[in-house]
Amino acid sequence: MKREDKAAIIEQLSQKLKDATHFYLTDISGLNAEDTSNLRRKCFEKDIELVVIKNTLLRKAMEQSEADYSEMFDVLKGATSIMFTETGNVPGKLIKEFRKKTDKPIVKAAYVEETVYLGDEQLDYLSSIKSKDELIADVISLLQSPAKNVISALQSSGQTLTGVLKTLSERE
Repeated sequence: MKREDKAAIIEQLSQKLKDATHFYLTDISGLNAEDTSNLRRKCFEKDIELVVIKNTLLRKAMEQSEADYSEMFDVLKGATSIMFTETGNVPGKLIKEFRKKTDKPIVKAAYVEETVYLGDEQLDYLSSIKSKDELIADVISLLQSPAKNVISALQSSGQTLTGVLKTLSERE
């Protein structure tokens, strides 16, 4: 590969890292062609971009990036693939689901919500992280709950009052 090609790849990858809010570094080596194809298909369905890259190019792109990815440099050994996503927990869920059939992919590291997670043992936590939209929905439901209780109480007390008045009017 020519030096200009490498520089272009590093620049492009650096821009992707800058734009990405979440990404996972994984090891998919050892997957056969069918499993790799299935993984790519599932990634496409879940809106995850899967890219296989050389570690040296990735490291240089990380060094050029504005964010500090130095914690991840130690995991850049062996085959590395990157999963870019808009939602932090989707790749974790996908990997857990995919592992029901095979022991790969292995999570080397993840960058989710400006936090670095190292190691495959973080997979359970990564898959359970709530996305921004899920957190907003939880907050809205918490805010709506007291209002719903008040409205329900007012409606039921109105029905109770109507029932009492109806009973009193029937007695006379």
